[in-house]
Amino acid sequence: MKSLSLTLRVLAHLLGYPNADLRDHLPELRSALLDERALTFGRLAELDALIDRLRTRRPLDVEADYVELFDRGRGTALHLFEHVHGDSRDRGPAMVDLIKTYEQAGLFLAPEELPDHLSVVLQFASTQPPEQARAFLGEFAHILQVIFSALLKRQSPYASVLAALLDLAGEKAQAVPVPPEPEIDESWEEPLAFGGCSTQGQASPGQPQPIQIVRRAGAGAASTPSAGASA
Repeated sequence: MKSLSLTLRVLAHLLGYPNADLRDHLPELRSALLDERALTFGRLAELDALIDRLRTRRPLDVEADYVELFDRGRGTALHLFEHVHGDSRDRGPAMVDLIKTYEQAGLFLAPEELPDHLSVVLQFASTQPPEQARAFLGEFAHILQVIFSALLKRQSPYASVLAALLDLAGEKAQAVPVPPEPEIDESWEEPLAFGGCSTQGQASPGQPQPIQIVRRAGAGAASTPSAGASA
């Protein structure tokens, strides 16, 4: 079976932050893809276009686009377990299991690396024999399909990288429904410290504030409570 090692490593690098070091090595990445030829001519042409875009655009624009796409978008997030577990407690044990899988294969992560980032996953897959690497990609092909679809929806050239991975996994890259993403301001909005209480305390801002009149001990007749009266 044809080797995938170089191709997987190139795709891992293309999904990394496009700093000066990555941009300096783009010609080598292009050559590695062509030398191994694990992908179809059409897919290689798409990746070639992405490499040209990373090479010719202003560095600040390339970096800003990357942050906007992958760090501020949920559907395009490159942390695979975010698509499966979100922020639930299940994500922690899943990360630990993945780290053990890497370490059993002799791959040890740097302290700042998270095991479920797609670039790290691909680096691991590149160390495996071709058959095992394809099977490993196939295990999370459904997540790749979601990320591919989100990138396609944004008309991002990075969609070609996910399409290439799906090809290697033996899957057809095709658009699937992508849930709408909240605006970034909405997703980061802090909830109100006190959401208001319509029956026993202060209501939400802009709403009539209820007043409770309580009989004092030893006092005579008191006014009738006017619940719901506006302050």
